[in-house]
Amino acid sequence: MEYFPFVKSVQYKGPTSTEPFAFKYYDANRIVLGKPMKDWMPFAMAWWHNLGAAGTDMFGGNTMDKSWGVDKEKDPMGYAKAKVDAGFEFMQKMGIEYYCFHDVDLVPECDDITVMYQRLDEIGDYLLKKQQKTGIKLLWSTANAFGHRRFMNGAGSSNSAEVYCFAAAQIKKALELCVKLGGKGYVFWGGREGYETLLNTDVKFEQENIANLMRCARDYGRKIGFKGDFYIEPKPKEPTKHQYDFDAATAIGFLRQYGLDKDFKMNIEANHATLAGHTFEHELRISAMNGMLGSIDANEGDMLLGWDVDRFPANVYSATFAMLEVIKAGGLTGGFNFDAKNRRASNTYEDMFKAFVLGMDTFALGLLNAEALIKDGRIDKFVEGRYASFKTGIGAKIRDHSATLEDLAAHALEAKVCEDPGSGDEEELQEILNQVMFGKK
Repeated sequence: MEYFPFVKSVQYKGPTSTEPFAFKYYDANRIVLGKPMKDWMPFAMAWWHNLGAAGTDMFGGNTMDKSWGVDKEKDPMGYAKAKVDAGFEFMQKMGIEYYCFHDVDLVPECDDITVMYQRLDEIGDYLLKKQQKTGIKLLWSTANAFGHRRFMNGAGSSNSAEVYCFAAAQIKKALELCVKLGGKGYVFWGGREGYETLLNTDVKFEQENIANLMRCARDYGRKIGFKGDFYIEPKPKEPTKHQYDFDAATAIGFLRQYGLDKDFKMNIEANHATLAGHTFEHELRISAMNGMLGSIDANEGDMLLGWDVDRFPANVYSATFAMLEVIKAGGLTGGFNFDAKNRRASNTYEDMFKAFVLGMDTFALGLLNAEALIKDGRIDKFVEGRYASFKTGIGAKIRDHSATLEDLAAHALEAKVCEDPGSGDEEELQEILNQVMFGKK
């Protein structure tokens, strides 16, 4: 069965193209700073949004048909396999080489963990055959340990040992699937790992339990041959008011405190950065400078809304800043997962393709702009020059840690007057940015 007969394949047609099912900027094999564009940005399809999200929101039901021609209740595994067929057709036609999933995205969830294991084993075999036939690969997997009512108080942070064990069972199977399908990473998104009030919460107890669950997962993963990275995906709020993985800095501190920093990196989501009061590029920079930039969930938020809207990325400024960070970090160990969904009124299969064209073109523009900024060199030169006083004299001694507090104070007393630190030139740098991005004729 062909699910998307209206398009054969989405190809690069160039900036002047007006075809809706064509890339204007994403040219997969174009060499940028020494390697193909697709290698800078290994794009992935999010199973949950693209194949499952049907437009439901807090105030209304589905607006899209994501049944894939099968009655989910009467034939749960037929439905699961139809999603696989639709997903692989979509990825092939888009030229996307990776996908990501939660366990319950693949097969309908049930309360009996034994039945769930059987379903996941069956769909895992089906996915493996599709991968072998198409060359499409798994970027990362994870377990949904937040959606079911049993996880109302979290998974690793739960007050119930029974819930904790159930979450462990889900993670175990999700890790086995990851290894079976050759996944590059495994993600912990602590969707309810946090608390609402200290009146009923022992924070230290809960964080220790979360760390222990991650250690158990790491040890089991390595035992069964998983050689990829484990990821934490920071998020500051929603659904839990006080999330333990608030932002990259908080998550990195947690990993170091509990000795997990050698196996874990960050999976940074743009919309989550917004909710934390940061920019996307800030979270990428903090992760990269700590050696923990692993993978990216590519989407964007809405600055007028205070929740996780998961829009397809369209902000070229944001994509440019993000790609500068990725380039300067030497690339990702993971990839760019479109954890993004069509708007409720964009309810056709055609809209699914148009959304991915938008997202991929946006990051392609970001990459090309980042390349141009690096080659232009003026911004990098300014930043280097701004700290020039630390290259010689007392500044150099500060940097090599040879100066004592007494030495620093003596220098200030000898100088008597502190010199002006100089202009930050923010407006000029913004003008350079605009000139490089839009000044080409």
